[in-house]
Formats: sequence, C-alpha cells, structure tokens
Amino acid sequence: MGFKHYSVGSWDMKTMFHCCLFIFFLGGLATLRFYKSTNIEPLIISKVSVIPTTTTTSINTSTQVFDDPITLKIAPPSLTDSCDLLSGRWVYDNKTHYPLYKEHECPFLNGDLACQTYGRKDSKYQQWRWQPNGCDFPRFDGEAVVKRLRNKRLLFVGDSLNRNQWDSMICMLQSSIPGKKEVNTTGTLYSFRAADYNISVDYYWAPMLVESNGDDPFNHRAHLRVIRSKAIEKHARHWVNTDVIIFNSCLWWRLPTVTLLKSAGSLMGAPDQVVEVVDSPIAYNMALETWSKWVHANIDTSKTKLFYMGHTAAHAWATDWGGKKQETCYGETEPMTDFRFWEIGTDHHISRILESSLSKLKAKGVNVQLINITQLTQARRDAHPTIYRKLWRPFTEDQMKKPHSISDCAHWCLPGVPDLWNEVLLAYIFPTPAIARQ
Repeated sequence: MGFKHYSVGSWDMKTMFHCCLFIFFLGGLATLRFYKSTNIEPLIISKVSVIPTTTTTSINTSTQVFDDPITLKIAPPSLTDSCDLLSGRWVYDNKTHYPLYKEHECPFLNGDLACQTYGRKDSKYQQWRWQPNGCDFPRFDGEAVVKRLRNKRLLFVGDSLNRNQWDSMICMLQSSIPGKKEVNTTGTLYSFRAADYNISVDYYWAPMLVESNGDDPFNHRAHLRVIRSKAIEKHARHWVNTDVIIFNSCLWWRLPTVTLLKSAGSLMGAPDQVVEVVDSPIAYNMALETWSKWVHANIDTSKTKLFYMGHTAAHAWATDWGGKKQETCYGETEPMTDFRFWEIGTDHHISRILESSLSKLKAKGVNVQLINITQLTQARRDAHPTIYRKLWRPFTEDQMKKPHSISDCAHWCLPGVPDLWNEVLLAYIFPTPAIARQ
C-alpha cells in the first residue's frame, strides 16, 4: 500500500495568511487596552521617575541610610561600582582645587597635624591629586555634602589615624556650614556639632577596638600592648544610633607581640594577674572576632553604613626607598615615583586577617566596606609631620641634632593625604554616576 501525497493549494495559503494578520491585529488592540486601563507607560530606559522624600528632624530616624532626593527607575552605575578608585597614581596639581582648604582657615585643626603652623616651610605635599585609572573623582563640593548630611551622625572609631581622618573631614566641611559650630570632648568621645544643620561628626578613641591599656588617649605606654580580647561593650555602647561608622585599628598592632589579660584587674598592670603573650596577628584576629560579633548583633545595616579603613604606610626606614640607614621620612619633599612600592613594615598577614573577617561578616548579611588605602599611602613619604607639630614638651638640643629619630612618620599633615581618604569615603556614602576619562 503506497503513501498518499497531499498538497496545499493557493486558496489555503491565502486563508492562513489572512488569519495570521487578524490575530496580530486583535493582539495589538488588547495590549493598548491594557495600558490605558492600568495607566502604565511602556518602559523607556532614559525616563526617570522623581519621587520626593521626606526630611527627618532628628539624627538616625530614617528607615534607610541617606535616601537620595530622587529615586531612579533604572539607576546608572555609580562611580564606586564602575571604577576602582583606589587603583591609580599621584599627580601634581597646583592649578585646580588642591588643597581643599587652608590650614589657617580651619579653627578645629589638631596642632599635631598643623605642619605649616609649626614650622614646615614647603607646601608642595598639599598639591598632589590622586588620579584613579579610567575615571575621575567628581570635584569635592562641601555645600552639597553638608546638605545631605543634615540630621545625620558620622562616627570615626579607632586609633589616632582615624583621629587624623576625623580632623580632615571637619576641615573639609566646616567652611560650608553656616551658623554655630563647636567641638566638645566627653572622655574618649570627641564631637563636632553643627547645630543649625543637626550634623554630628564624631570620633571615638579605641585604638585596639577592644578594651586595652591604651584606652586613655593621654596616659598609656607606647611600647606595651595589653588587651581584654573579649571585652568591647565599654566602648561599643557609644557607637549606636549612628548613620555612618568608620572603623580603623592599625598602628597599635605594629609591635610584634600583644599581652592578653585573662584575669580580673587593671589593664595597666597589677600583681597576680593571669596573662598570655601572643603574636600580634593572633591577638588582632581575636579582637576582630569580638568586634565582628558585636557588629552582627547590634548594627542594622539598613539604617547604618559601615566602613573599615585599611592600614597606612609609616615611612620609618629610608632604606626602603634607597635612603641611608637611621634615616626616616624627615626632609622628604616628593612622593616616590614607583607607585608599586611597599614599605618593609607593611604586614600583609594583618591585612589578610582583616579581609577574612569582613568576608565572614558579609556572608552573614552584614556588609562592612573596606576602603583599602594601604597602597596609595605607600608613595607619600613626603606628607608626614616629622618634627613640625605641636609638642607636649620642646625637643632637647641633642634631639634636634638627630631629627630622624624624633620624626613622626605615621601621621599625616593637613591639608594632605587624609583628605583623599575622605573623598573616597564620601564617594561610597553618596554614590554618583561614573565619569569616564577619555
């Protein structure tokens, strides 16, 4: 039995074509009817929907941190998302807007950082601009930042490098804030308040985050570190009800060992105490575990943005960049030209411990943004106070004969390098669209 062959005639093909046209026509009518009845516009990529937000009247009462004045249906990529701000180079720039402020125009500046006031003659260190690879920083606009900080509290927590950055932030903002401004100190909490804007920019001294023998900012031993590795609440109770917290703990872990206090009693030393001496990285990891547990249990990241500043260079050995033995950063007036430079004292193990701790927190749903300023500070041997700073007692004649031995190569003159840290920080707090470099 053979197969039958069927063919479609021209009349059948025409009928099918007309049916298809009729179905498409009905579908178009249905679509238009749907949009009219629901009052929805088809999505247009360039269209922006503006939704006004309400203004809060007290610090940290909003449900979201720093709500933008407009909400985008499709947000453009932010500068921090599309560009590695911390990968770049230093460029000398005395023609645009650096420095961001004048030393003598900031009445709140700590004398330890006011290098020009205390005798430094050169000022080129103030005029180096950080140039990220592939994009540009938006120009710093103090007035715009101040408006968005209204009714907010920023808190810097950590050692004297965070105090350095806090001083920088105040000097960057204060000239753009009208009305009454003042700095008050209560124990280890320093608070800059701008009453008319209800802005608070605070600093809390906790050099090792957990309780330590360095908790008194004026009375501590420089060459002995003692901590209670599981005790943090004495400090941390001052960190709540805050919109942005910027942590750091760097300088005090540079000694090779730390003493763990395992019994009751004073951290300043007492008879019959039970202690254990461990390597600094081990103690640092223990302190970060305690800190991480507190952050996870006490911070609502929908209301509080969290940051951790990376470790910074301390240019204490000139041999690192080809200088002589026994010399330091004293007398340096130019950055290193090799931006791949790493000082010998940089502890990469400590940095990896920090990164691991932040990664574990993120896995638990708590995002602490690391601002890794380690590399960009490496080249800036020229920007430290050295001997040009306020002194508790004058240097002796013998000390002045050996200025390298008494130079501060850990902190930073202001205006200077910490202003860049704050520009990066503000780029994360207030994301802006990326500006690509041609």
